Amino acid sequence: MISFLQGKLVDALPTSVTVNVNGVGYDVLIPLSSLDKLPQPGGEVTILTHLVVREDAHLLYGFMTVAERELFRMLINNVSGIGPKTALNVLSGMNAVTFRGAVASGDVKSLSQISGVGKKTAERIVVELRDKVGAAGAWEATSAARSLSASDQKVNDAVLALMALGFKQPEAHESVRAAQAMLGEKASVEELVRAALKKG
Repeated sequence: MISFLQGKLVDALPTSVTVNVNGVGYDVLIPLSSLDKLPQPGGEVTILTHLVVREDAHLLYGFMTVAERELFRMLINNVSGIGPKTALNVLSGMNAVTFRGAVASGDVKSLSQISGVGKKTAERIVVELRDKVGAAGAWEATSAARSLSASDQKVNDAVLALMALGFKQPEAHESVRAAQAMLGEKASVEELVRAALKKG
């Protein structure tokens, strides 16, 4: 499995890039969401990858963030009828936070507006991913819609971390607020999570 490529960006198109890694050129298929995060051609780049082996080809899919790659893998591994090409379309049509929010809230209409995703596929995405995205997806999307202060952003990130560990959202929020009151506004996300876990 090729986990990432680190090298020089040779060429960048809206749907693919070529990366020179020690004299070997790798063609990597990317979503539009990764395109604007790339450096100028000639610059150093690290691209997270997912390798798909078919009978007729070995295809590398590339992502500039962990969230994009996780979403891509979640789609191709859990939703029947969605292959790598459609998963890339999803990432090109909607950022990862908005996507998780749409799944958590059952927003079939927004999902079905993505190129290559019809109403039936959108319904299947909601049914098959809702449990995996869960309440954390809805909370994250709601928080992203508001512009948060640095202190609130730390609280938000700590709440998401606790929800990923199985806390319910109100319980996570209460624990983090209590930890922040005890440690002060300068406490890091990690310190808030640790304190909330000790309290819990």
